Amino acid sequence: MPSGKFSDPSEETSRPLATLEGVVERLTFSNPENQYAVLQLAVKGRRQTVTVVGPLAAAREGEELRLKGSYEVHPRYGEQFKAVWWYAVLPATVAGIQKYLASGLIKGIGPELARRLVEHFGPDTLSIVDEAPERLTEVPGIGAKRLKQIIRDWQSQREAREILVGLQGLGLSMAFATRVYKHYGDRSLEVATGNPYQLALDVQGVGFQTADRLAARLNLDPLAPTRLAAGLLHVIDEMSADGHVYVPRDLLLERTQELLKVPSQPLAGAVNLLAREGRVVLQDLPGGPGVYKKPAWVAETGVAQSLGRLKTSPGAPAPLHLTDVLADVERRRAIELSPEQRDAVAGACREKLHIITGGPGTGKTTIISCILDLFRRLGSRVLLMAPTGRAAKRLSEATGADATTIHRALEFSPQNGGFKRHAGEPLKADVVIVDEVSMVDTYLMYHLLRAVPPSARLVLVGDVNQLPAVGPGNILKDLIDSTVVPVKRLTQIYRQARESLIVVNAHRINQGAFPVLARKFGDRDFVFQELEEPDAVHRRLLWLVADLLPKTFGFDPVRDIQVITPMHKGRLGVASLNHDLQRRLNDRSPAYTWGDRHLKRGDKVMQLKNNYLKDVFNGDIGRVWGYNGDTGQLTVNFEGRLVNYESGERDEITLAYAVTVHKAQGSEFPAVVLVLTTQHYMLLQRNLLYTALTRGRQLVVLLGSKKALGMAIRNDRPVRRYTDLKNKLQAVILPEKR
Repeated sequence: MPSGKFSDPSEETSRPLATLEGVVERLTFSNPENQYAVLQLAVKGRRQTVTVVGPLAAAREGEELRLKGSYEVHPRYGEQFKAVWWYAVLPATVAGIQKYLASGLIKGIGPELARRLVEHFGPDTLSIVDEAPERLTEVPGIGAKRLKQIIRDWQSQREAREILVGLQGLGLSMAFATRVYKHYGDRSLEVATGNPYQLALDVQGVGFQTADRLAARLNLDPLAPTRLAAGLLHVIDEMSADGHVYVPRDLLLERTQELLKVPSQPLAGAVNLLAREGRVVLQDLPGGPGVYKKPAWVAETGVAQSLGRLKTSPGAPAPLHLTDVLADVERRRAIELSPEQRDAVAGACREKLHIITGGPGTGKTTIISCILDLFRRLGSRVLLMAPTGRAAKRLSEATGADATTIHRALEFSPQNGGFKRHAGEPLKADVVIVDEVSMVDTYLMYHLLRAVPPSARLVLVGDVNQLPAVGPGNILKDLIDSTVVPVKRLTQIYRQARESLIVVNAHRINQGAFPVLARKFGDRDFVFQELEEPDAVHRRLLWLVADLLPKTFGFDPVRDIQVITPMHKGRLGVASLNHDLQRRLNDRSPAYTWGDRHLKRGDKVMQLKNNYLKDVFNGDIGRVWGYNGDTGQLTVNFEGRLVNYESGERDEITLAYAVTVHKAQGSEFPAVVLVLTTQHYMLLQRNLLYTALTRGRQLVVLLGSKKALGMAIRNDRPVRRYTDLKNKLQAVILPEKR
């Protein structure tokens, strides 16, 4: 049997590649793991079939192939054609035709219409589309307007069809192949075969592992500079996804060596080469050399420099009659601030840069409202913002003033792919107040600070004990630890909040104490349901969400109740719980098959990434509104605003009956059911439990075991994030200490 090795594309490009065309007569060997296959190709004008080897496992008997490669003589099997890449002219099977038409490449044809077309025309479907498109009107749902669109798009996509099939022949899925083509166009096959690692750098979703498998099929040298560079950048990206802004150089080399199975010496040289090319930045840090991707270094350095400029730039002086103005605000609001609350408000008026941090029930929202009122009385322009749509909405409801997300305040521009607000065109504000700052990552803080006018005051509010941002950095903690920014810590819990077990237990957990466990539903807002076995927890959870809580408290099971779990996988993970909750809560609604997704009208869904063009952002929650089977377009209702998703955008939304703690951060829900079992031991941390518990506004039900609860409370060792913001801030603002 052939060895499964493929020729090095760099060698192939040194001499012209031969072209071969023919029909697959027989597939004699196929290995789907590495895509290697041996087939017999019937070539026009030749009496005998040609043996073809290469990454051909996706080929099917009866397909007509076009291949690029070279002839060689195998010592055992004789002459054969060694393919570098190939494509089928058009899919030959009914199933392949339907999948191809349903891919979303051809506008006007979605999964449902593709099915009807194939049912009507069978294996002749593509020939009809190509040669007699007027016959498509025989299929219900295709009128003159849609027919014109299909013909126009079909003609414009002739080249795309061939490239897509060729990319699939290299082992890429249709979804990945479509993304690659959208990015590179007619250069797709050239890039994929010449430097497959470029796909991982340029095309979202095509990760390093996919590119590395493709490179192996093409027999790329394991020590090729492109592979070493891609592996190093992949490790940095993976660690960035875990919240790190940089990676210690030795750790980067160690992890990349494990990934690539190569010696460390060439990797060290590859790091230096990446630095010379400007793709990474090497910096000597207190803990040893660190490696940043260039954008991360620019962002972290920029945050420190912007804060330094803001702190040292002149601004409006604090009013001489500040005490009188503050007293007047209290009278108008019919409240009496505590001394620490009054200090927090006054500090926001005296300092150019001010941080207010505290747990639930300490009056952060009251303080924001008073700061807002005070500055408005002084005639200042105030902007309120928060990282997520839900947090901004909650801030607006609490203060009675308009609040927006940071992204919307910075005004993303589709034309240039960046924010309209920056140093050259700053925000129109005298005071900028940002809530839930613990959720802000390094990149977003960088863009925000660039847009804050030098003369403005910046007030940052958040709970430093919550989980840090999903993105890289630990902004709030680093700012506080730097000691160069004035900080007001709120510690007093007020009377109304002291009556809430949610608030009391949140503070107890934060202090390392066991919470007060109310076991029966009644007048308490925190209830513990003790169960050990995952199956028992699962059954109780479904009963609580679907039956008990709606009947007892009047909660809408979809709108008002949020299930939170630490894990993605497993019986009590997000994926499994979403499937079961969908079936239990939304079983009778119209069902839609959207690619590999099974959704229903009314399903609770969450946006997974920022989409500035659609004006929806990571963490926004909506409801499925409808589906157009002909075009493959899904519509989601985000609190009265309808947003359409094409079939190629399926990775942007997910079911949200159950979410992780990170995805729930920044939001509040009327009722929270929190799952905590020893199955989650890898994720049982105090700040995770604390963050999850404080998402509930009226009721929190903790479902799980005491052992898991104790493990989480005892684990107060925060996962370290590699950041250098604290030192950079001190270097900028307190240079004499360096």
